[in-house]
Amino acid sequence: MIYIIMGVSGCGKSTLGAFLSEKVIRFSPHLHHVSAHSMTQHSLVCTHQLGWPMHEGDDYHPQENIEKMSRGEPLTDQLILVSVLFISFFQVPKERCSDSDALVVCSALKRIYRQILLFGSKALLASTPDQDILPPVSPGVFFLFLYGDYDFLHQRMVARRGHYMKADMLRSQFDALEPPLDEENVLPLDIRRSIPDIAMEVEKHAFSHKSSPRP
Repeated sequence: MIYIIMGVSGCGKSTLGAFLSEKVIRFSPHLHHVSAHSMTQHSLVCTHQLGWPMHEGDDYHPQENIEKMSRGEPLTDQLILVSVLFISFFQVPKERCSDSDALVVCSALKRIYRQILLFGSKALLASTPDQDILPPVSPGVFFLFLYGDYDFLHQRMVARRGHYMKADMLRSQFDALEPPLDEENVLPLDIRRSIPDIAMEVEKHAFSHKSSPRP
């Protein structure tokens, strides 16, 4: 499963991704068919590191994008598509071929960006103002949507140091955001919770997915 961690700037995408990638979990190797809820009720006898590879979307922004955002200039759709298409062409297919879990950090604020992550350039060819012939989901890809209110996130970004995305850019992110619908294979995650709590919910989802019978 590829988990795409999405949301506006400052919501904790990279922090959650790093936490999940490095996290050591405890589990029982004999519990193949228990529910995610009951997972924590059993005697836990083994440990291992999740070790999910993490691909940071910011690494795929061309320098022009970084410079514009550093100046407080919102990116146009055309500039954003450069990094989204790169991720969809190289990282998502690579992890699908590996048949293992992986994390992709990408704001994916608009539905068309998410469609591109799922279907590549086909999404650009298939979607028009009055036509959307692609399905809302793609096997093996799941969105983790970190959400929170503007004031809470703005305070967090004001306190953040060393990041090119400044707090005064947050409004443009909220303006662009098209929250994912349930049909898009999404797990909404409230950022007011702690990162360990959020990570546990993601782990339970992953465990449930692996434990459920395959068709």
